[in-house]
Order: sequence, then structure tokens, then C-alpha cells
Amino acid sequence: MKIIITGAGAVGFHLAKMMASEHQDIYLIDKNQDRLNEIQSNLDIFTIKGDAKSISILREAKIESCDLLIAVTSSEETNLLVSILGKRYGAKRTIARINNLELKIPENAAIMESLGIDELIAPVQLASEEIRRLIKRSVFTDDHEFEGGKLTVFGISIHQKSKLVDLSIQDSAYLNPELAFKPIAIHRKEETIIVNAHTVIRANDIVYFISNPESIDQIIEICGQECFEIKNIMILGGSSIGYHTAKLLEEDYNVTLVEKNRERCEELAGTLKSTLVINLDGRNVTGLESEGLGDMDAFIAVTADSESNIMSSLVATNHKVKKTIARVENIDYIHLSQNIGIDTLINKKIIAAGNIFKYVRKGNVTAIANLHGVDAEIIEFIVKPGSKVTKKPINRLNFPKTANIAGVIREEVGFIPFGSFQLKEGDQAVVFSLTESIHLIEKYFQ
Repeated sequence: MKIIITGAGAVGFHLAKMMASEHQDIYLIDKNQDRLNEIQSNLDIFTIKGDAKSISILREAKIESCDLLIAVTSSEETNLLVSILGKRYGAKRTIARINNLELKIPENAAIMESLGIDELIAPVQLASEEIRRLIKRSVFTDDHEFEGGKLTVFGISIHQKSKLVDLSIQDSAYLNPELAFKPIAIHRKEETIIVNAHTVIRANDIVYFISNPESIDQIIEICGQECFEIKNIMILGGSSIGYHTAKLLEEDYNVTLVEKNRERCEELAGTLKSTLVINLDGRNVTGLESEGLGDMDAFIAVTADSESNIMSSLVATNHKVKKTIARVENIDYIHLSQNIGIDTLINKKIIAAGNIFKYVRKGNVTAIANLHGVDAEIIEFIVKPGSKVTKKPINRLNFPKTANIAGVIREEVGFIPFGSFQLKEGDQAVVFSLTESIHLIEKYFQ
């Protein structure tokens, strides 16, 4: 597949990194030659210095043979114009990163599509929705539903009192007599482990399970955790992501939003319906305490300063706040959450890149999800007639050891497949895979 990416920022780089491992034909356009040199020294891609709005630059990238044009510069206007030009000059499919969520309203999205923009990706919207899911399932570090919850993949920390501690998957099988769920991976410190029968679970591991909805409470109990109700939420930072998160949460929770800029506070207070907006510098711990930090069930730090978000979340944890979520811009920090005591670190650019990445996938992919801090993906395939996965039971497919057919939805019912299970045409297969193996897995579903 020939792919052109415009913008070598965090989103563009992360996309190029994900796609380069798939042996795609990648062209990356940016004005900053130093940035391009740095990326090219790490990735096997083509780079072009220039303004992506320039038709001559697009032609240099051979836009006429482009299968997918992804415009992810920091400028919304540039992304829209590049996508329109790209489609006019031969790109088969175009994706534009935007900030203005009004463009996502169906009638506006239809106008954009008529101009040649096939998909609009709004990182702020995606991150806000991710935060809402994490708040809804308070005990989880990650939570992804498939087909409206018929199957759920989630991460949960293993408490020291858990029945699973120091047991292998095989030895703990007695806890799952109905075969209604299974562990598929472990995040231990900075390592991602695809589980097998002999994998031993340790205290403080984050274990990723796939389950039908009826078994979720049982898994939580087995892991030594308890669900807790969230009523009161404090959001630190009145940026776009803070505003949209508050807007999503305020109907169901008591939300307090803390923002240090007075003018922005007035703007937020006039727009949000029931959120309490407070003008305060979030670094002022005494001020946060006086505004009820100790009474909060969840704390969400989404300022533009990653370090402040991390530190304020740790302060919240120290004040016995049960759920903490921190936005970080430095991708290298994502792996730290398990080690420093914050439930989840999120990066809206990684979330956006993962969402865009599904348009590169092959084999009738209907959904894709990334797990925080884990170099893996969850992909939902529709099983094609005659595809390789339909030929044998899953224990005889010779599937890569770094991947797992974790769940199957057949005729609106979710199943957890084990050894002798055989996939059929029309099944929706949920596959968990390390990034390095995805191109191998796709061949099974083509």
C-alpha cells in the first residue's frame, strides 16, 4: 500500500513507526528537515521536505498513485486543504486530523466528504471518550467493548491478595470452569507478555482479560479488586480535552473543573451546564485541598504540561483518590503508570494514531484498539469465506505465538474460543497481537 503522511509531529511519527514495521510504502512530508532526518535515521521510509499544501510537493510524493493520504499536521486548515488537493490529484482515500468538532456533525461531515475528505479524526474527541470509558469502569486500566459489549477486553491490576498470584494460567484454570473468560496478556513493568499455559501471574501485574459480560464481576473478584462507585470528579485543565471531558461526564457525575486562566474559566462556566468551574493554579496543593480534592472519587489531569499532570495525579493518589488519569505528551512516559501509582496515562496523539491505523489494516477489519503502554493491538476481523482461519481448529492453525484469537462473536453471541474451536465464515474474531506480528496475522484472514 502506498501511503503519504503529512506532518512529522507526534501523530505522524507514531503512524510512520507503526506502518514501517508492516513493510508499507511510506512517504512522510514535513517542512522541518532536522525532524525528517531524525525520523529517517530510525525508520525505513521516504521523507520529503516541503509544504504539503504545495501541489508540486504532492506530485513529488507521487500523489496520483497514493492509496491513503493522512494529513496530521498541527494545522487543521492545512490538513483539510491537503486532503482536498490530494483527492483531486488521485489519492484513493484521505484522512484529515481536525480540532473543530463541529465538522464531525453528520451534515458537516457530509460536506467534507463531498469535497474529497473521507474521514475526519479529532484527537480531543477520541481522548475524551477514552477517559469516559475509564471512568465508567472504575477498576480497569483499559476497557474496550466489541459489538456493544458482547465481548470486553480490559486490563486490571492483580492485588497481592488475589487468588491468581504466583499461579500459572494452567494451575488457575479451576477458577474458570465455564470457560467464560481468559487472560490474553500481561503488562509487567515495561514488558508485554502474551500468556500461555505456563505463564505465571505475579502481584501488581496488569493482566488483560477477554470476557463475556456475565463474567466481568467474577474476574474482578478473582483479581482481588473491588468495584467502587464514582460520584465526584475533579478535572485539572480547561483545554479542549478538559472541556470536552467535562461535557461528557457532567450529566452523570458531580464534576469540578480547575483552570488557572481566569478568562478561560469564564468561557467554560458560560458553556458547561452543571460543571463547577474554579479559577486556581493546579500546582497549588493547598488550594486543591480547599476545593475538596480529598472528597473526590476520580482525578483527571489534562493540562498541556505532562509533568504537572503526573505530579498532581500523584498528589491526588496521596489524598486517597481512587481513580487517577493523567494526560502525557511525552510518549516515553506511557509505560510508567504501572510503576508510579497512576491508574492510566493517556496520550491523545497515540489514541488518534491507533484510530487512523485501522484504515491500513487488511482482511475486513471492523475495529481496532490500542492498550495503554502496551506494544500490541486488539483487532476485530470479519472472517471471509475460504480464509485460512476457517480451514482448521485454532489449535492447529500454527498461529504466531505473539498473537491470540481471543474472542469470537457468532450470530450476536460472544464466545471465548479454546483449542478445538473452529472459525466460520461471517464470524467476528477478536485478535490480540503484538505489533510485530500483525502483518502475519492478516494473511490468515484474507
